[in-house]
Amino acid sequence: MRTADLPAVDRIAGIVHPLFPERPEVPAERLRLFPAGCFVAASPVGPAGYAVAHPWAIGAPPALDVLLCSLPREADCLYLHDVALLPELRGSGLGAHLVRRLAALAERHLLDRLALTAVGGSAGYWRRHGFEPWGVLDAALARKLASYGGDAVYMVCQL
Repeated sequence: MRTADLPAVDRIAGIVHPLFPERPEVPAERLRLFPAGCFVAASPVGPAGYAVAHPWAIGAPPALDVLLCSLPREADCLYLHDVALLPELRGSGLGAHLVRRLAALAERHLLDRLALTAVGGSAGYWRRHGFEPWGVLDAALARKLASYGGDAVYMVCQL
């Protein structure tokens, strides 16, 4: 992903995640903080999907639409902030490819887990890719999950 891709990322996010809007500054900040974790899925007509991920602390996902300001020094997972594919790419295998690529990135950074917040009923999809619901739901995590809606599930994949 490059800065020039951010308008397309915002457009795709509006299509794929209309119930979970984030300011354009959020993916822009993630790209600035950890460019290695930001990808676009190219198509003949331009970006058709993207992934945004960054090192983070397990069990403490960022709330929706929040700027991080910095990454933690003691990160212990790669947090998949967002993976979005336009509807016409679903079922193409690109999502699985992105997950494999992000797992390899985590391992290169000596992180042995991936984490994410599944929204919009997507927990089953993420289970098929090795993610399981995080078993520790404290008050802080519950508040953060609430920012994503009632069906949000914090999930972790051990690499």
